[in-house]
Amino acid sequence: MTQALLSVRNLKVDFRLEDGALLHAVKGVSFDVPANRTVALVGESGSGKSVTALAVLGLLPRENAVVPAGSTVLYRNRELLGLAPREMTALRGAEISMIFQEPMSSLNPVFSVGFQLGEVLMAHLGFDRRRARARAVALLHEVGLPDPEVRVDAYPHQLSGGQQQRVMIAMAIACEPRLLIADEPTTALDISVQKQILMLLAELRRRRQMSMLFITHDLGLVAQVADDVVVMRDGEIREQGEVTKLFSAPQDAYTKALLACRPPLHRRPRRLPVVEDFLRDPAFTVDAENRKRGLSGGEAMVLEVSALSKHFHFREGLLRKREFKALSGASFKLARGKTLGVVGESGSGKTTMALTLMRLTPATGGSVQFDGRDLLSLAPADAMPYKRRIQIVFQNPYASLNPRFTAGQLLMEPMRIHGIGADNAARVALALELLRKTGLPEAAFFKYPHEFSGGQRQRIAIARCLTLRPEVLICDEAVSALDLSVQAQLLNLLQDLQDEFGMSYIFISHDLAVVKYMSDAVMVMKDGAIVEMNDADALYANPQNSYTKQLLASLPADRLMVTGGARA
Repeated sequence: MTQALLSVRNLKVDFRLEDGALLHAVKGVSFDVPANRTVALVGESGSGKSVTALAVLGLLPRENAVVPAGSTVLYRNRELLGLAPREMTALRGAEISMIFQEPMSSLNPVFSVGFQLGEVLMAHLGFDRRRARARAVALLHEVGLPDPEVRVDAYPHQLSGGQQQRVMIAMAIACEPRLLIADEPTTALDISVQKQILMLLAELRRRRQMSMLFITHDLGLVAQVADDVVVMRDGEIREQGEVTKLFSAPQDAYTKALLACRPPLHRRPRRLPVVEDFLRDPAFTVDAENRKRGLSGGEAMVLEVSALSKHFHFREGLLRKREFKALSGASFKLARGKTLGVVGESGSGKTTMALTLMRLTPATGGSVQFDGRDLLSLAPADAMPYKRRIQIVFQNPYASLNPRFTAGQLLMEPMRIHGIGADNAARVALALELLRKTGLPEAAFFKYPHEFSGGQRQRIAIARCLTLRPEVLICDEAVSALDLSVQAQLLNLLQDLQDEFGMSYIFISHDLAVVKYMSDAVMVMKDGAIVEMNDADALYANPQNSYTKQLLASLPADRLMVTGGARA
């Protein structure tokens, strides 16, 4: 048996709440990370994955975190719990490193990436500044950052999300650690960048003979990087074992649910299963009936977009200006009661297109025909009635919900503005009905956004759009940051609402599996232009554009090996 580099035994972590009660975040978990292997720690938000990793690194908040007696974390047979702060600091970075989920919040915005890399090398290896800079350039080259000699002097905001994550990886491997902990390192990245980062981590682990603890909520990623899997829920381990065995024959109902919640590429079940389905009935199987998708060609069009463009101008120096074409001549049609999926990497123009359709940013050129009128040429007063008919759900519901308003106030505000409902009592009744339709209890009416989970906040954002009974709903990465089971619930909700109200969707996402599941037609964007558009099944089966082929090649083929109780 392979010797364990890290051995966690009966780890418990509690947090003291303001009222003095204890929240049991981790409840006696035990697992090993063997030498030269990758172990994936999988579970939804709140399962205790990140808290477990922070306990290993000694980074739990001292004010309210409690690790009860009997917990053990052995690294190379050395107990880490209770280690003196100076000893733990020497160990972190040198032998155990961590890559955090959000690189922009982990990188200091006022220092160049080379300076921050140099700090690690000088602190742990005693390099002088010149040697540290040379090593920083070499590390940036190793992690595949283009033009490392130039980018070493760049600041974090001058890099893309994928490039920032590469810098974080370079910092993590700078001192050649034996154990690398990667906490959701690809969650916010495009699928092609995600694949590059996963391949980079796997190659670095093999080349440097490291061990890796890979934390994720997506079992679809696990088969690409991990040798072993530990599945967590509510602070407990539900199942663990080798990747191939666990994927081919999951034993626990929760594991089966995680495998089945993600939309499959080869079919469209009428409803996506959710975790509760499997926990309620361990013998639950996915509905074999497929939902019909596609366009016949005879559908009425609700929206016709022609040559839509948006250019931005930036000042360079005192006299020069630079033009950036965020959207260039986009033309497409949206059929009534159907869904148009829009895919592309960050910077491809997807969100800019959505904002110009909504008149939230002025278009540079083009037209948007809706009900016989060009929305872009309407005066503000004339455009007001059309705002009721086209609504948008943004990716981050917390940023789009006023924190000072209750859910009830958030739902009733657009009704008052647009004169919906005879009186306040009628608006309250409609708000309560919409909460029920979106799967929220009536008690939610009196709660504030911070009192809800991410999935619940997104439901409120959708309910707010529905107060106006729109004909077109634009979903801009509306489910991208959610756990798989919450994502499945919202996708089911959107399907139900489309069936009931006949709404048309523009569904924007970088998740190709979700887009195919939801869409009748798919539009692929790159550098502000539409490079391919076709029926969803036809485009996925036979892509014509090289960029579309590149995107589809980034899909993890082995994530489809779902069997057992989660068989599709």
